[in-house]
Amino acid sequence: MHNCTSHNDCIADALHRAEEICEARELRFTELRRKVLELVWERHGPIKAYDILDKLDNRIGATKPPTVYRALDFLTDNGLVHKINSLNAFVGCSHPLTHRECYFLICSDCGEAKECCNSEITDVISKTIRRNEFLTDHITLEITGECRDCRGVH
Repeated sequence: MHNCTSHNDCIADALHRAEEICEARELRFTELRRKVLELVWERHGPIKAYDILDKLDNRIGATKPPTVYRALDFLTDNGLVHKINSLNAFVGCSHPLTHRECYFLICSDCGEAKECCNSEITDVISKTIRRNEFLTDHITLEITGECRDCRGVH
């Protein structure tokens, strides 16, 4: 579902952008936060916090679930990862800080989640929110189905 030609480049780019964002905001991009972000980006599919916990290297210290959740909260709050609520999992943000209203196409077969943007969808949602005088915390639209690759369409 992703058009990634070199996954190592995706990971390196995500880490580099995170460093720049944290530096600009005068935030600490700790070793643990870096490792959690790297594990999120290891694959394009959503990853659960406990799967991240299982993969963390013990050299970082005695890592417990609250520590991983705090790192994920930091990464989410700073636009570096998104939470896929329906899966209780996280994916890397392919364009941090550009916007917060994106939607995801989630393949039920392979588990990949593709981040998509469409200003027309965002505009309709915004108008609906204003018309209903609703104050949003965060907008995430999740669409599940079957990706082109899993359907065998080329």
